[in-house]
Amino acid sequence: MHKEFLMGNAAIARGAIAAGLNLISGYPGTPSTEVLETTAKVNDGSVYVEWSVNEKAALELGAGAAYSGARSMVTMKQVGLNVASDPLMSLAYIGVKGGMVIMVADDPGPISSQTEQDTRHFASFSKLPCFDPSSVQEAYDMIQDAFEYSEKYNTPVLFRPTTRVCHGYASIEVKDENEYKVNRPEGFVKDSSKWVIFPRLSYNAHIHIEERNAELSKVFSEYSRNVILPEKAQVCKKGIATHGISYTYTMEALRDKEAPRVFKVSTPFPFPEQQAVEFLSGLDEVLCIEELDPIIERELTYICGKYHLNTKILGKLTHNVKTAGENTCASVLGNISAFMGWEVPETAKLEEAPALPVRPPVLCAGCPHRASFFAVKEAMKGKKSVFCGDIGCYTLGNAMPLDMVDTCLCMGAGVNITQGIGKIEPDTKCFAFVGDSTFFASAITGAVNAVYNQADMTLVILDNSTTAMTGHQPHPGTGRTMMGEVVEKVSIQEVLRGIGVKTVETVNPLELKKSVETVKRVADEEGVKAIVFKSPCAVLIKPDKPAVIDNAKCTSCKKCIKTLGCPGIVLRDGKVAIENSLCTGCGLCSQVCPFGAIGGTGNAE
Repeated sequence: MHKEFLMGNAAIARGAIAAGLNLISGYPGTPSTEVLETTAKVNDGSVYVEWSVNEKAALELGAGAAYSGARSMVTMKQVGLNVASDPLMSLAYIGVKGGMVIMVADDPGPISSQTEQDTRHFASFSKLPCFDPSSVQEAYDMIQDAFEYSEKYNTPVLFRPTTRVCHGYASIEVKDENEYKVNRPEGFVKDSSKWVIFPRLSYNAHIHIEERNAELSKVFSEYSRNVILPEKAQVCKKGIATHGISYTYTMEALRDKEAPRVFKVSTPFPFPEQQAVEFLSGLDEVLCIEELDPIIERELTYICGKYHLNTKILGKLTHNVKTAGENTCASVLGNISAFMGWEVPETAKLEEAPALPVRPPVLCAGCPHRASFFAVKEAMKGKKSVFCGDIGCYTLGNAMPLDMVDTCLCMGAGVNITQGIGKIEPDTKCFAFVGDSTFFASAITGAVNAVYNQADMTLVILDNSTTAMTGHQPHPGTGRTMMGEVVEKVSIQEVLRGIGVKTVETVNPLELKKSVETVKRVADEEGVKAIVFKSPCAVLIKPDKPAVIDNAKCTSCKKCIKTLGCPGIVLRDGKVAIENSLCTGCGLCSQVCPFGAIGGTGNAE
């Protein structure tokens, strides 16, 4: 063993490799992304690494590997589990041969997600064991436990870190390479009575699952990472039940104090019932501190009823702990102080940190999406139009002054929402904006649906040749894989033509006049038509010379600022100026200026 300073996600990856990982697949999404990327970075070639087109594909790939006796891991964020839930629910019945861990990173806050959903619910819903680490060290150790339990009980297991564990850093003990487990898969053994799901198989499997989970509840009551502190009995009649990063906050709040009894729940499902009874015995009140939902609180309330215990359970349901958002050291200290009857420290009374200067998120300077949105906006002036967005950098197109994202629900939804609006309002020009990565992940089916059901809409593909929002991961259109292979690019244009889209136009959005003319012409056609705005992400290119303001021509009308909202154009002493450190020389502003006062750009038309 030796020490290394690691991010939580890197620790999870390194722990999985130490456990004998053979295959890892996933779809990028904060806060989970670095797990797969770390695996790829340290991979010696013994692990197959894949960014799949979406979470469903990733989970099914991982299942096939586990059917063959491999140890597989699938990574995603909490909303990605929604995409993978179809195979997940059936896989729970089928089971696996090799260890299979489904790493789902939850995002309390939410910091970078659409929802605050709690994956612990999915564990009980799918009847799959769930592990919930509280620190970087525990994440490293527990991921190895997860593989062992998965393989022993022939079931996939869920591994649920949250953002503060995923992105936290710590100096932790890790294994030397000679201590790594080596897993040599047996290979797939044909047995249709096991691997082919039928109603009778599912019925028998359901019986087995309930028996297994009852056994696991007892096993987890002895699991070393489910802890009751202090070990010796105390006079204090109050207790705290917690988990994950909230346990770390709890122990910080209790430092240097005569602590109540603390129950750390590392396996929320199956719940360690016997250990919970031991914890509750002799206590008058228990405060449950958890993220995000009252899972522990409900379990303890149920156990009190089942075993006729008079312990009062407090938490989110009783409004002793806030019902939404992530916990913090300060909020937990305030909750515990109020519960214990201690004086609440001033630091704990601050619900929020002092307000920072307003700095709303904005598309990068030189982002081609800005040009794409502006071209459509210009083309549709005076026409009744609706613009449905999607998940990605381009969601920021909703901000002023662009104001070009009217809806955003989940990945791929905009294509179908556009169709729904169009069916009700046939006099509306309906546009659906989707990125190249999201097109491959989840929008293709929407495009097929549009063609098949004779929608009247314009599909706009914002192709910047990367998965920009989550860190520039490759996708089928980039021509490379996470294994470092150069492969044939999947053409979005050919896919669209292949499913029956007759009009497919490709244009560089930074050529503004041509883009506006293309949008006007294509939007007037009937049926499903597509425009592919193709220009690389500003982060991927070498910037051209920044724009230059000709002060003799500039009238300070500020049209460039008011219409584009580019952070590379600023006001200095009331005059329009270029922020050279940000400007990429994309040339869009020079095409917008009505007085020709902006020049010196290399990409201008």
